[in-house]
Amino acid sequence: MADAASPAVIHPRTMTESESAVDRGFFGHPRGLSTLFFTEMWERFSYYGMRAFLILYMVAPAAAGGLGFSDADAASIYGTYTGSAWGAAILGGLVADRVLGQYRSVLVGGTIIALGHFTLAFKSLPFFYSGLGLIVIGTGLLKPNVSTLVGSLYDQGDTRRDAGFSIFYMGINLGAFIGPLIAGYLAQRVDWHIGFACAGVGMALGLTQYVLGRHRLDPALQRLSARPKPASGAASTQSSVENSGALNFTIAEWKRIGAIVIFFFVATLFWGAYEQAGSTLNLFADRYTRLEMLGFEFPSSWFQSVQPIFVIALAPVFAWLWIRLGRREPAVGAKFAFGLLFMGLAFLVLVPAGTMAQGGGVRVSPWWLIAAYFISELGELCLSPVGLSAVTMLAPVRIVGLMMGVWFLSNAFGNKLAGWAAGFFSTMPLQTLFGIVAGILLASSLLMFILVKPIRRLSEQR
Repeated sequence: MADAASPAVIHPRTMTESESAVDRGFFGHPRGLSTLFFTEMWERFSYYGMRAFLILYMVAPAAAGGLGFSDADAASIYGTYTGSAWGAAILGGLVADRVLGQYRSVLVGGTIIALGHFTLAFKSLPFFYSGLGLIVIGTGLLKPNVSTLVGSLYDQGDTRRDAGFSIFYMGINLGAFIGPLIAGYLAQRVDWHIGFACAGVGMALGLTQYVLGRHRLDPALQRLSARPKPASGAASTQSSVENSGALNFTIAEWKRIGAIVIFFFVATLFWGAYEQAGSTLNLFADRYTRLEMLGFEFPSSWFQSVQPIFVIALAPVFAWLWIRLGRREPAVGAKFAFGLLFMGLAFLVLVPAGTMAQGGGVRVSPWWLIAAYFISELGELCLSPVGLSAVTMLAPVRIVGLMMGVWFLSNAFGNKLAGWAAGFFSTMPLQTLFGIVAGILLASSLLMFILVKPIRRLSEQR
């Protein structure tokens, strides 16, 4: 999925190497990783479970229990909601650093998320908007800080850290896979509001095991408490004035920041296409795709489980591939270009499917969407984890947190862009809509391939 966890930079050490080595209770990793694995799994279960049918609920007629919104209005609300959920992560990180701390931020955030889903279970428009707002606030508090806790489980230099985040990333995608299957089924086959409530139950389960497993997080919380605390009030103002010269970057640093800015715009464009899985392609699945395979019928929301399955299957392959290529491994700019290329090809595949769907008056094979999602995941794995790594590598140390926040903003803007594009679903021929998206991505990919060498020069460390 369009989800990734960024390692937190933790400097103080409160455990000896021998003490750290003893804690291998979860597949060779600290036991606290199991607590955070299932916390994030259930949070993503709730987020992607509800996301799988959100736009379908909004456009469903009132007679079918939906809100009866137009496609354009539903797409706009969808884009604003998903974009805000990503954008709120920046504020959530600040609240944790200055007010609540990471543990309480995750606890409060998860509680607010659960309340948001249970609020959506009530059949009233004010409850609908209130529920979405609560989920945005809660996600902003939980999302960045659960990742920080994962990084804090490890001593600085612990070689298990990257593998730990890989396990954590599997939890994200496991939740994203299960959520649509359960919550989506209940929403479309039983009652929309039971689906919303199911998502809330999932988050409540995650919170329960998070509280019960708190003792496993003690080493991480000790490391976090040992960090220097940000100044506040007058002291913060004085500190900012005294350290205003800290942003006098070298020419090389400014060039690397420039490379990050380029990656930001490319990522925004990529997510603008990728995140149409929950909007444009969700509507395409519901209205134009045959919901049957091998004699088995299923709700259209189940298509939202296809992408995480491909992530789980392909992520180890890509990790092996980059190592296998060695010195022939593509540069970061080239990987971004491949990401755009694959995403463009995914929409190009859907052009004939759109033509057949609207021209023939019959539902097309589900394999069109499955093929498109497979190709799109090739693109995501070329761009998403690579982008996270590039930001931590290129950003000046004193603003790496800020640059990571800027990187996550690309998800926010991309989600809003995806919602805007979905607004054309009912006013533009599908082959035209899919073709325009494919054309923009393929042209941008070509431009990125041309810029590989200039970007490499910007990224040089000297």
